[in-house]
Amino acid sequence: MEIQKELFLRQDKEYMKFLSKLTPNVSEDTIIGVRIPEIRKLAKKLVKNNEYEDFLKELPHKYYDENLLHGAIISESKDFENCIKLLDNFLPFVDNWAVCDVLSPNVLKNNREETLRKVDLWLKSERVYTVRFAIGVLMQYFLDKEFNDKYLEKVARIENDDYYVKMMQAWYFATALAKQWGNAIVYLEQKKLKIWVHNKTIQKAIESRRISAENKKYLKALKIKD
Repeated sequence: MEIQKELFLRQDKEYMKFLSKLTPNVSEDTIIGVRIPEIRKLAKKLVKNNEYEDFLKELPHKYYDENLLHGAIISESKDFENCIKLLDNFLPFVDNWAVCDVLSPNVLKNNREETLRKVDLWLKSERVYTVRFAIGVLMQYFLDKEFNDKYLEKVARIENDDYYVKMMQAWYFATALAKQWGNAIVYLEQKKLKIWVHNKTIQKAIESRRISAENKKYLKALKIKD
């Protein structure tokens, strides 16, 4: 299967214009303009027909949409060790938040200890989107029954000052407030986060439908004035 051709067959030119504004650090001439549901459908088709292995070796890709597809294919992984190998091969080439956030391999949640060991390594990376991905893994798979308050500390301690890392830290803590209020609120009460992350966490939590009006009122009072 000619994968670039398949992507262009699914092109939405209006969506392409929208994407160029949404991902300003991605060159417009590398965006085909395929919507995420179509990307995921194509990924499932390629995996089902076992037509993806050569494509995954073709790094770096030319098009932004190829990177999205690459991430979506990895997300279909059923074998943990192979998934980790594919992630470690691909993460150095991830250069924007959208490709980073399309990565959601559920196989990670079934291998808790091994995944957490990898998360610790990814969090130490100097690559912005490797760190962002690691925070996303903790947010997606370790805020419910697998939760441990030490994960909050891992995210709070991140030194990377890049905007896209800080934004993910805030997203993580806002989600933690919705799911683990008692543990997460301490980080705001005791001002354990960078001021920008602290205030952005409050903003995102207040925008959430999963947090009560009473708790939102309390959060507003915790905002730090710049």
